[in-house]
Amino acid sequence: MKILVLSDSHSALSFMRLAIRAVRPDAVIHLGDHYEDAVAMVESHPQIPFHMVPGNCDRFRCDPTAPLTMCYDICGVRLYMTHGHMQAVKTNLLRLMAEARAYRAQAALYGHTHQADCRIVDGMWVLNPGTCGSFGGSVGLIETEHNEIKTCRILRQAELEALL
Repeated sequence: MKILVLSDSHSALSFMRLAIRAVRPDAVIHLGDHYEDAVAMVESHPQIPFHMVPGNCDRFRCDPTAPLTMCYDICGVRLYMTHGHMQAVKTNLLRLMAEARAYRAQAALYGHTHQADCRIVDGMWVLNPGTCGSFGGSVGLIETEHNEIKTCRILRQAELEALL
């Protein structure tokens, strides 16, 4: 199964639509900053399950009771999802990793830095999809099989266009 991970969309709706059309995901995760962009995608793609957390720019853009972090199974794998500003991810990933481990997550997903990153840290996948809103844009793609993460990678605009 395919999980498309978006973050920091900052009103880049056309890039988000391109990513959804190219990847044809089984689920989409939006990690904040312009939460309403994710809401717009939900409305135009009601057949796809969406999972969203707000970012530091979303204080007045979404329901104030929306959780800043979530951790549960999506497509058979346990994912910890947050924007990252509360975990100080611009400094280091220590708090992010500790929180994800406390939830027994298979991957820690975050945004906020606008820097795409996908790697394994101490046995756990860590994914920041970068930003869909500037510099050509990037997204994360997690592929699962048998309740395990099979692949995790970053896709940039040219790679998405090649999938069409």
